[in-house]
Amino acid sequence: MSDPSVVLVTGASTGIGAATARRLDRLGHLVFAGVRRAEDGERLRGEASERLRPLLLDVTRQDQIDAAARAIEAVSGSRGLAGLVNNAGVAVGGPIEFVPLDQIRHQFEVNVFGLLAVTQACLPLLRRASGRIVNIGSIAGRAVAPFGVPYGMSKYAVEALTDGLRLELAEAGIRVAVIEPGAVRTPIWEKGLAALGQVEKTFPPVALERYGSRLAFLGKLLAANNDRGVPPEEVADAVVHALESDHPKTRYLVGNDARIRALIARFLPDRVGDAIVHGALRRMERNLS
Repeated sequence: MSDPSVVLVTGASTGIGAATARRLDRLGHLVFAGVRRAEDGERLRGEASERLRPLLLDVTRQDQIDAAARAIEAVSGSRGLAGLVNNAGVAVGGPIEFVPLDQIRHQFEVNVFGLLAVTQACLPLLRRASGRIVNIGSIAGRAVAPFGVPYGMSKYAVEALTDGLRLELAEAGIRVAVIEPGAVRTPIWEKGLAALGQVEKTFPPVALERYGSRLAFLGKLLAANNDRGVPPEEVADAVVHALESDHPKTRYLVGNDARIRALIARFLPDRVGDAIVHGALRRMERNLS
């Protein structure tokens, strides 16, 4: 990427998005940081240089997406957009047998359709710069976990979307990569725990009979992820490499848990991998009880 360059980071209020926006700002890029609340943008601006520009950007709202693209074009002009980091996302969990479909649809509206809508709006600007697209996926997009199926479904879709964009945009010189973290110390776990609590209220009594103890464990696991995960700055490192390296990867695994789960998914038969996952969950359940 040329320097200075213009980069858009979605979901920059906290966690991975905020860490990435700060890192790119320190490297001298002109960063547009998509946030959902003005106060989040002001806080982020206070942590960065004057170059950083917060944008109100809810990726499920086409009017805000279009306004963001116009704001970027007004600044970038003929330079175009050198980098798009699609980070905005939410996490929905629970036993797939009982998770309400509207919750799963919302999961896809943010994690998949929102990502695609932002990408479509930014592609004319990306073409001007032969820019790069970095999608924040998850190891859950290769190896789904029990009670994390809605989230995994959406991240599997991000994998497919990334592969398709990489193939279709290659002739335009636009490189596309996906970051696949395991557990990361971000507020998404707290939000996921709150969302799980809301979803549980909609479950019929039979759901608690079948899954009650596992749901209690899932709550403890989500809380523990914020302690055992890697710092979001490690994900930001991978994003910077994908945007700036002369030889970027197409996929970036971040965290030892992500690497282990990827190896299991790639090399072991499904039933062997399932047994390992169930065994690991039982051990964690004992440790957290």
